[in-house]
Amino acid sequence: MTRAFDAIVVGARCAGSPTAMLLARKGYRVLAVDHATFPSDTVSTHILHPLGVRALSRWGLLDRLAATGCPPIHTYAFDFGPFTIAGAPGTRDAPVAYCPRRTILDKLLVDAAAQSGVEIREGFAVNEVLIEDGRVVGIKGRSQHGGSITEHAQVVVGADGIRSIVAEAVRPQHYDEKPPLLAAYYTYWSGLPMDGRLEQYIRDNRGFAAAPTHEDLTMVIAGWPYTEFAENKKDIEGNYLKTIELAPAFADRLRGAKREARFAGLPVPNYFRKPYGPGWALVGDAGYNKDFITAQGITDAFRDAELCADALDRAFSGTRPFEVAMSEYQRTRDARVKAMYEFTCQLATLEPPPPEMQQIFTAVHGNQKAMDDFARMNAGTISPAEFFAPENINAITAAA
Repeated sequence: MTRAFDAIVVGARCAGSPTAMLLARKGYRVLAVDHATFPSDTVSTHILHPLGVRALSRWGLLDRLAATGCPPIHTYAFDFGPFTIAGAPGTRDAPVAYCPRRTILDKLLVDAAAQSGVEIREGFAVNEVLIEDGRVVGIKGRSQHGGSITEHAQVVVGADGIRSIVAEAVRPQHYDEKPPLLAAYYTYWSGLPMDGRLEQYIRDNRGFAAAPTHEDLTMVIAGWPYTEFAENKKDIEGNYLKTIELAPAFADRLRGAKREARFAGLPVPNYFRKPYGPGWALVGDAGYNKDFITAQGITDAFRDAELCADALDRAFSGTRPFEVAMSEYQRTRDARVKAMYEFTCQLATLEPPPPEMQQIFTAVHGNQKAMDDFARMNAGTISPAEFFAPENINAITAAA
């Protein structure tokens, strides 16, 4: 059987386009397909943390994002009610974050993949993942013009999100699963200046956040425990505004703003999936997902794209057997995200922090280095395991 492509990537957003682009830059023939056409929107927390910004810089794409007018975010502020912890989320070489609209970021990534030599097919619906003798060998789908098309490749990469058709076809092992923990909804407001800050408000069983995005808009997201999802869905706007009222000063600011869009939101499960098997791989939400309260999704997708593309390169070039290269991809992915996964799932319960955690937050407040590290930990710049290491907590409490 002739394989027209080295890799077919199903899904061309934040995980798929970078994976396809990086493989094409290594000289491989890549096809990327997506049922959407670009630019188009998708449900997203928008935040691109500094490590994700650093990836764009490595790929030569950061200037393109900056040129779209997306405002940089230099400070993460966490309002606990009695006090606020505010710090810098980045590092010297990646000091800021961004909150781009997906209509703009995803189009930028698709265009970059095409310019790198990827064949892009938008408006393409994958109907079937082709499997022969237990191995994925290609896809069958329908183009936006209505024709049925079959394509073959050495590897099919699922970058098609939580409801991945690739994952559904190959049925990968699931592990470390947790049910949906949080229900949250966001919309956009004009007339709500943020001055380069991502603001997060933490209250018992409630939380919300605000960040500046494109077109002088601010994305504001508010949420509550998943146990209240069904009831609160009956009045999303009312429950959203009640949550905002828990921070009166911010609520006053919001009353001077104008809502510019409908509400969007989606409770999500938390899981790891084995991200590879005979003739297939998974990247982004298709392979691993956690609640959006720490907004790690885009940065995770970029990390997976680099790890998976490097692993496939080693397999394609014969440097490593496929099984060895891809098992290294899985181990590296899991090791990098495990601590943040557990931290995120704990945060997503919106349960009041235990007394010892409250004491840590109190000690962090007012200590700028500790506040910067707290912001970096929430951004994923440093691991929660590093921040909460006994020696670091002892140093913070001693300084307090």
